[in-house]
Amino acid sequence: MEKTASQNNSDSTSSVRSDQPVELKYPLLSRIDSPDDLRKLPLASLRDVCSDIRAFLIDSLSRNPGHFASSMGTVELTVALHYVFNTPYDRIVWDVGHQAYGHKLLTGRRDRFETNRKLGGISGFPNPSESPYDTFTAGHASNSISAALGMAVASQLKEDEPHRNVIAVIGDASISSGLAFEGLNNAANTPNDLLIILNDNDMSIDPNVGSLNSYLAHLTTSKSYNTLRNNVYRSLKKMHLVTERQRGPILRFNNSLKSLIAKQQNIFEGLNIRYFGPIDGHDVERIVRVLSDIKDMKGPRLLHLRTTKGKGMPAAEANPSVWHAPGRFDPTTGEIIGNTSKKQFSKFQDVFGDTLLELARRDKKIVGITAAMASGTSMSTMQREFPDRVFDVGIAEGHAVTFAGGLAKEGMRPFVAIYSSFLQRAFDHIIHDVAIQHLPVTFCIDRAGIVGEDGVTHHGVFDLAYLRPIPGLTIASPRDEARLRDLMHLAAYGNVDGPIAIRYPRGAGHDIDWESKPLTSLEVGKGEMLSDGSDVTVVTLGPIAYEVAQAVEKAAGSGVSAAHFDAVFLKPLDEAMMHDIARRGCPVVTVEDAVADGGLGSTVEEWLNDHGFHSIPVHRIGVPDKFIEQGSVDQLRKLCGMDVESIASTIIKASGK
Repeated sequence: MEKTASQNNSDSTSSVRSDQPVELKYPLLSRIDSPDDLRKLPLASLRDVCSDIRAFLIDSLSRNPGHFASSMGTVELTVALHYVFNTPYDRIVWDVGHQAYGHKLLTGRRDRFETNRKLGGISGFPNPSESPYDTFTAGHASNSISAALGMAVASQLKEDEPHRNVIAVIGDASISSGLAFEGLNNAANTPNDLLIILNDNDMSIDPNVGSLNSYLAHLTTSKSYNTLRNNVYRSLKKMHLVTERQRGPILRFNNSLKSLIAKQQNIFEGLNIRYFGPIDGHDVERIVRVLSDIKDMKGPRLLHLRTTKGKGMPAAEANPSVWHAPGRFDPTTGEIIGNTSKKQFSKFQDVFGDTLLELARRDKKIVGITAAMASGTSMSTMQREFPDRVFDVGIAEGHAVTFAGGLAKEGMRPFVAIYSSFLQRAFDHIIHDVAIQHLPVTFCIDRAGIVGEDGVTHHGVFDLAYLRPIPGLTIASPRDEARLRDLMHLAAYGNVDGPIAIRYPRGAGHDIDWESKPLTSLEVGKGEMLSDGSDVTVVTLGPIAYEVAQAVEKAAGSGVSAAHFDAVFLKPLDEAMMHDIARRGCPVVTVEDAVADGGLGSTVEEWLNDHGFHSIPVHRIGVPDKFIEQGSVDQLRKLCGMDVESIASTIIKASGK
């Protein structure tokens, strides 16, 4: 039986030997330094280019981890886009950017790809400051249609010559977001020639949810119908029987007639956006032909591709959620190489998941909400046992918060688990739909602080500053796993009045015995002294207390005695603790894994000034007033002056000794 193009691509990746020279391992890719080189190749060579890209990604990402499955699924699309369009003059706007590794390989960054996601290296996401081929910042979902529409309209207003094509590439998960719908609606009502490519792999990080995903899974259209319709329209226009102004009503009539005959409505054509597809997203030659056919059409249009996430690596195709970002793996066997350390500390997200399940078993009013991150937040732990009480709303953070508000209004106790940088998208909803009504919603803010290799779009460093001004919102951060469990119990059963936000970082803590420790009955707004001292007072919030404890010991070795307080709560701040700190009269150092402006340091400094303690100097340690690039957490903390050595140095300098 004859193999398809996609099967050929998949099979060819397994024959690459890691000890071969680059020219032999990737004979075509090694000759492509820009899309101009790609466009010199015959169409028949593109399948082999795709095979080279997949082999390169498997080899490179097995050693230097990154987002694997998404980029493997868009290889043919990436090659076809750069082959057909005159990039970078023509603009490609990638949504999220998880799928853009092949794009980076074709646009002059192949030889630097080993630095992907590393400090001083290339970003794991499209970044305009890195390359003219990266047309818009990516990292958060669903912005591609709006951004690309803006570019397309700008090109028309500037009367760019030659005509500039603008293409938005968006996934089936991202297109379900409210922002994407807003962009689609505006595209339908604004003169533009935007091309939207829908990469439909039936997956985000976790399986997609919602009726739109089900709709896309069954959507089909006739190639012959689209060809006939386009030919008829062009003929009528040449005969001056129709004009561009009449195009909209004609399209609406055609779409209605098609829906009547096919007994199937097309949501995109209902918005007057021409729809093509779905077609096989792994048939590179067909994608090239279709793109060539529709690239010069006027008006907004959408090409629907069906792809397989992880294409080319059988293990990734079988389990795309795990292979979204699998870490290191054996490129031959597909075995993921886990942490071999003897001590296995729990991740904060798993402590959250286990504790939430414990709470849910005790109280039927407790429900869980996540935004397309059931496994990423470990909300899946409760979901497995109580699927009817866990709601994955898709990439819709604003809706998640307002939905939680509605649940809370009717007596439920919602726990909303969202990554810190993604919760920014729901800021207005937190204020208007939860805080104003003083509703008992618990925000469990995962990935708070510096997150590492995901870089500038994913660092969760703004939450303390943007949440602190909201009236009636309690804000806390646990220093370890046991304290996270305590705070969640406080949120469920304690004296919290209104909503509470609990922030915690990505990765593991330092307490291997947290499960065996008895619950501590916490009081809202109550901090804790961890160690006493007389020369400097250090105040921390969250797990950064671990590094600070080591820094305090280092300072002691230099003859500086530092007291260490864990604030536990940013809001309300512990008044008794602050009076104790003020009475000491010694310099204060605050440390937080967040922006230094507006968070813990600002709160402490404002309190001291408001209470007349103007003479006490405050040294704030946190993320400086700039966007932080990618790199390991340890590297970036050192860059921000938040590592043990830097904190100890600040303590010593603050003491004046």
